[in-house]
Amino acid sequence: MFDLNKNKGTLVSGVVISIVAATGFSASVIPASADEMVSSIARGGRLYDKWYKVIRAPKPEETHISWPASNTNKTGDATQRCKACHGWDMMGADGAYASGSYQTGIIGLQAMIGAPTADIVAIIQDDVHGFGGMMDEGDYVDLANFVSAGQFDIDAYIDRTTKMAIGDIGKGEEYYNTVCANCHGADGDQPKDLGTTLGTLSNKNPWEIIQKIMNGQPAEQMPAMRAFDTQVSADILAYLQTLPLAE
Repeated sequence: MFDLNKNKGTLVSGVVISIVAATGFSASVIPASADEMVSSIARGGRLYDKWYKVIRAPKPEETHISWPASNTNKTGDATQRCKACHGWDMMGADGAYASGSYQTGIIGLQAMIGAPTADIVAIIQDDVHGFGGMMDEGDYVDLANFVSAGQFDIDAYIDRTTKMAIGDIGKGEEYYNTVCANCHGADGDQPKDLGTTLGTLSNKNPWEIIQKIMNGQPAEQMPAMRAFDTQVSADILAYLQTLPLAE
């Protein structure tokens, strides 16, 4: 699978060319360098998580038009998030969402790795996905960049059977204490509106947490680690899994 951090330059050129040639999008929304492509991908990851929070749009009230009737566990805005159908591991019905409250039977997005950005934008806006006119030009580009160029071999960093991160706990502790602890606290129980602890979240759904470490939290001042080697995020996740669980 594609890892941006190992093949950054090659793919960036192809993505930018495809946007300009196939969409007619203005050059102002095209990242000017490889580093800026990384920031576009990270923002796209936040849009994939909860697009309406990122663009500060009203929370959708309706259940998504393509949400399967067989799943009555989720309704309303919960079904309007890209991750709700395609999963935090981007594998859809073949991944972590093969069962549980988000089981939909919908496919993942791995076939879109390296796909022309214009093609992905068109899919986002089609009648199945129904997001045409709901975001700005740059938002669609960022989200498409995330799908095309932001996927990585997640099974190389999280053991799918045990849910345990494949990382260096000691390094993760250093990263956490210098980058994360100021907001999340030494025990990962901050802020209070988190609702639980990072230890609990990281052990329950590590695929979600590694994506948030890499891309940030929608509409929050949380740093994104996307520009660093993916292993850094896996190390942080490994340390988070040692933090206290909610009582």
